[in-house]
Amino acid sequence: MTTPASDRARRPRVGIACHPRVRSEYLGQSDLTRLASVAAVRMADFFGPWAVAEPPAPDPAAESALADFASGLDVLVVCHGAPRVSEQVLAAAPDLRMVGELEGDRFAGRIDVDAAVRRGVIVVDTTHGSSYPVAEWALALMVLGVRDVGRWEHRTELTGRTVGLIGFGHIAWRLVDLLRPFGVDLLAFDPYAPRELADAMNVTFAPLDTVLARSDVVVCLAPLTPGTRGLLGARELALLRAGTVFVNVSRGAVVDSNALVARLRHGDVVACLDVHDPEPVPEAAEVRQLPNAFLSPHVAGTTLESRTRFFALMVDEIDRLVGDSEPRALLTPRVVAARTTGTVS
Repeated sequence: MTTPASDRARRPRVGIACHPRVRSEYLGQSDLTRLASVAAVRMADFFGPWAVAEPPAPDPAAESALADFASGLDVLVVCHGAPRVSEQVLAAAPDLRMVGELEGDRFAGRIDVDAAVRRGVIVVDTTHGSSYPVAEWALALMVLGVRDVGRWEHRTELTGRTVGLIGFGHIAWRLVDLLRPFGVDLLAFDPYAPRELADAMNVTFAPLDTVLARSDVVVCLAPLTPGTRGLLGARELALLRAGTVFVNVSRGAVVDSNALVARLRHGDVVACLDVHDPEPVPEAAEVRQLPNAFLSPHVAGTTLESRTRFFALMVDEIDRLVGDSEPRALLTPRVVAARTTGTVS
């Protein structure tokens, strides 16, 4: 949809709909000031669920209130607490040019992307704001793993090793940047990643079995979808060579936990895990006792900086919209399908 020049000339009207905690914890003052310099900003409090693993449950009253709030807006930003941006909400906002999700839902369940596309509304998603600290933590776990903490005779270095990445999205891109000084060779498995990234980021794409069998360090970065649940089972884990370090900072259920413990019992590989299935790890779980398993309690993405980065990235996207540029974190039906229902082959 092309926006008339007369509409582009006025200050866009931006509305932020979220739980009050988001306003106090996520919206940095410098970013609010930056946004207010290019747009007229208003906010509305919503009190739906804070944590959303699934799309928000239907809430007609909240959706009606969101529709009233969205009326007259050019940009609607939602996060924790807000109801679903449904067809009803979109229909009430004919001037809407962009809808954005900050952090409350990583799988676009809070926004009806298909309905937005039909209306020519851009959808952006800055939930990848946490990819920065997750990539840092992944690197830390990789170094811990190759040093095999507590076992002097097995300590090696990350420099010059072959690193395999399962999943090649935002976290992987950050991790590739962090790995450059180590001079590693990079393999990646991701059926959905644009192959142009191979040259752009100096990575070689390969089938999953190849990545598992040829890497010195394997890092699981795949989101949990119906196609990736249990992606790494006994057959796949058996492909890890003796001495391999396995790192998981994505979701625990991408890996068969029982199969992983069975593989670790052999004592010839090391696992560094920030995510688990189930969570929290039961006190009696065998993985807690294994000397070749390093565990952290799903903290990779939790930093003070990441909390406000989601909104900072969204303000960047609004700046691009105002400047007639394309968003960097565009959500399309194809992207949503890959995240939520895609199968891996």
